[in-house]
Amino acid sequence: MLELKLADYKAEKQPDWCPGCGDYGILSALQMALFELKRDPSQTAVFSGIGCSAKTPHYLNVYGVHTLHGRVLPVAQGAKLANPHLTVVAVGGDGDGLGIGAGHFVAAGRRNVDMLYILYDNEVYGLTKGQAGPTLGLGEKTKSLPKPNPQSRLNPLLLAFAAGYTWIARGYAYDVKGLKELIKEGIEHRGLAFLHVLQPCPTYNDPAHQGVVRPQALQAPGRGLRPPCPRRAFPGGAGPQDDAFPGKGPGVGGADPRGRLLEGRAAHL
Repeated sequence: MLELKLADYKAEKQPDWCPGCGDYGILSALQMALFELKRDPSQTAVFSGIGCSAKTPHYLNVYGVHTLHGRVLPVAQGAKLANPHLTVVAVGGDGDGLGIGAGHFVAAGRRNVDMLYILYDNEVYGLTKGQAGPTLGLGEKTKSLPKPNPQSRLNPLLLAFAAGYTWIARGYAYDVKGLKELIKEGIEHRGLAFLHVLQPCPTYNDPAHQGVVRPQALQAPGRGLRPPCPRRAFPGGAGPQDDAFPGKGPGVGGADPRGRLLEGRAAHL
C-alpha cells in the first residue's frame, strides 16, 4: 500500500454542519486518528445512525454505512463479526444512542465486540430543531423548549459501565488533539470501547458546554478506563478471543483508574 497522507482520509464532500458545531472537531480528530494509526481505508468502515452526527461517514474516505435511527450498533457489530479484520467505528448522537437506541446500547455491552462507539452528546435533537435529548438535565431549558425539561438526565458513562463495556472514556469536541488520542486508544482496545464526547450545539444548546465543560475536559489527565469485568463462560471453555468467536475482545479488562471520567461532575452529568 502506498504511503498515505492525512488528506487521503478526507472525502471530497465538504461538511455542512452549522458554524461552530462540535461535529467538526470530532470529524477532524477521527481523521487524524485513522491517519496516525495507518489504518487502511479499504479495511476501515464507519457506521452512523440518524441525526447531525450521522453525516460523519460521508466526510471520510473510508467505507461508510448510514443506518437507521438507533440501530447503528447492531449493524456495526454484524459487520465486525462478519469480517474480524475490519476496523469498525460506530458514531451517533445522544438521542440516537440513548433514546431510541438505548436497548441496543445496553445489549452491546454484553457482547464485547471489538469496535469503537463514539457518542456525540449535545443534549438535544439538533437535526429536528432542538428537542430535549436523554442527557439534558432536569430543569434545563433550550431555545426550542417551551418549558424547562421535566426529566432527569441519563448518565452515559455509568450506563456503559453497568452494561459491560470494556473501555470507557470521555472527551470534548473542541479539544481535538486530546480527542484524537482517545480515539486512537479506543480503536486499539481489544473489545468494545465507548467514547462519550461532550460538544456544543451552537444553534440550540450552546450554553450547556461553552465555558462550563471545556476547562475540565481540557485539563482532565489520563487515558480511557478499562473496567474490571468477570470472565464469561463459553461452551467448552472457549474464550471470546478464540477462533470460535472471531471479532470479539477478551473477557477480562484490566483495571485502569486513569479514566478521563471527570468523576467530580458525575453526580450531575
